[in-house]
Amino acid sequence: MTLSGKTALVTGGNRGIGLAVVKALAEAGATVHFTARSAANIAAARRELGDLPATGHHADMTDSVAMTTVLEQGFDILVNNAGIIGPIGRILDVSPEDWARNIQTNLIAAFHATQLALRHMVGQGGGTIVNLSSGAAHRPMEGWSAYCAGKAGLAMLTRSVHLEYAGHGIRVFGFAPGVVDTDMQRSIRASGINPVSQIPRENLAPADEPARAIAWLCTPAADALAGQDLDVRNPDLRRMVGLRALE
Repeated sequence: MTLSGKTALVTGGNRGIGLAVVKALAEAGATVHFTARSAANIAAARRELGDLPATGHHADMTDSVAMTTVLEQGFDILVNNAGIIGPIGRILDVSPEDWARNIQTNLIAAFHATQLALRHMVGQGGGTIVNLSSGAAHRPMEGWSAYCAGKAGLAMLTRSVHLEYAGHGIRVFGFAPGVVDTDMQRSIRASGINPVSQIPRENLAPADEPARAIAWLCTPAADALAGQDLDVRNPDLRRMVGLRALE
C-alpha cells in the first residue's frame, strides 16, 4: 500500500483515531497535514509522531476562515475525522444550543471542508474524501439524538458527493470505525446512557485498525467501494485491508 506523492489533510488529527490515521497515511508515503484546536495539541501530536513527517495546523473545524486557509493549499486526500459526541442526554434534557453545536461540528463543518477540498480536487481531475461515519448514522441510540442526526446527514453527504462528482474522479467513502478506545469513548462510558457506555474498555478496538483501513481506502484498491458507507467490522472489508478476523 503506497500513497507516495499524495498530500493528505486529517481534521482533528492530534489524538485518537485522527492521530492514528496521520501515522498510517505518513507510513504509506503521503505528505500529511492535520488540524488541531491548539498549538499545545499540535505539539503533543508531534511528540507521538516521532520522526514521521506531518504538519499541524491550528484550526478548529468550525472556524470557516481558518479551515479555508488550510484547505486552499490543495490536497489529494481529505479525511473528515474531527467530531464530537455531546450533548449526551435524552431529548428533553439537552439544550438546543448544544444540539446545534454538534450539528455544526459533525455535519456543517464537514460539508464546508468537503466543499473547499472539492474545488482543488475537481480542478486537478480527482481526489479522495473519507468521512468518519458511525453505526449511529443508521440507527437511533438513546441519548445521542444530535450525534445520530449529524452522522446520518454526513452519510447522505457522502452519497451526494459520489452522485455529483464521481464523474470528476472523486472517490468518497463513509467509514464507521467501530467502538475504539478513544477520549470520546471515555465520555460515553461516563454518561452511563445506552449499551455502548457499558462496553468494558478492554473490549474496545485499538485506533490503528480503523486507521489502516482508512489508509487503504485512499488507494486505488478501494475504487469499487466508492460512494458507500463502510464499517470496519465487515469481514470482507477486513480481509481486503488485511486486518485480523473478529471473533
